[in-house]
Amino acid sequence: MLGAIIGDIAGSRFEWNNIKTKNFELFTEECYPTDDSIMTLAIAKAILVCGEDHAGLEQGTVKYMQEFGIRYPDAGYGGRFFDWLFTENPKPYNSFGNGAAMRVSPCGFAAKTLEEAITLSKAVTKVTHNHPEGMKAAEAVSAAIFLARSGKKMAEIRDYIEKKYYKIDFTLDQIRPTYEFDVTCQGSVPQAFEAFFESTGFEDAIRNAISIGGDSDTIAAITGGMAGAYYGIPSGIIIQAAAFLDTDLLKIAAEFEKKYGLNIV
Repeated sequence: MLGAIIGDIAGSRFEWNNIKTKNFELFTEECYPTDDSIMTLAIAKAILVCGEDHAGLEQGTVKYMQEFGIRYPDAGYGGRFFDWLFTENPKPYNSFGNGAAMRVSPCGFAAKTLEEAITLSKAVTKVTHNHPEGMKAAEAVSAAIFLARSGKKMAEIRDYIEKKYYKIDFTLDQIRPTYEFDVTCQGSVPQAFEAFFESTGFEDAIRNAISIGGDSDTIAAITGGMAGAYYGIPSGIIIQAAAFLDTDLLKIAAEFEKKYGLNIV
């Protein structure tokens, strides 16, 4: 889960000012945790509270996403999601935006089986992004994270994703010159997967994701969740990223990682 937050923070300063190279400073004073980090931590909180059988996860997801959204209202939420956050009785709105995939990483870490990773992703996604593309994207990311932390090789993860979810027929070098901002799952989640598949390490995966441009913080968050599960995260990067989170957010992150396994390298 921390990998997603790190990707979000590193990519935050490039969301509206894209960079088309892997050569950049990973963190600067311009970085900040966006809605990707806030909602990822809301999902983590819901999973922590709902118990080992994950009963009530759907209701807990609504509760904590709204609570966190109200507490951090200026994190850069999309228009419809912002309205959802402040609705008394919120309903799903058939979204296929990439918010479905950017917040789902805790599910892949908390799951005990691949089937559970998929079940958990559905529970936390259908409360907003109940469009088939939104559901598919969240499921794919959760499944990939579970497979990565279970010791599957990169080729095995790619094969699973391409057979079940997305046929990725491009390389980052091919799309980098022309890729543009796209907040749909269809237009950003395959790109996040390819950034992971082409990576040689955790930091390299984050740099891959940011280097193509587009919705940089979200693509890097999606890639970062998978890369953290696969490679582990260098302790120095964790320390740098932690400086951008307040005490309340750090407490949730620490509690989640303690329970579900922090992989530091």
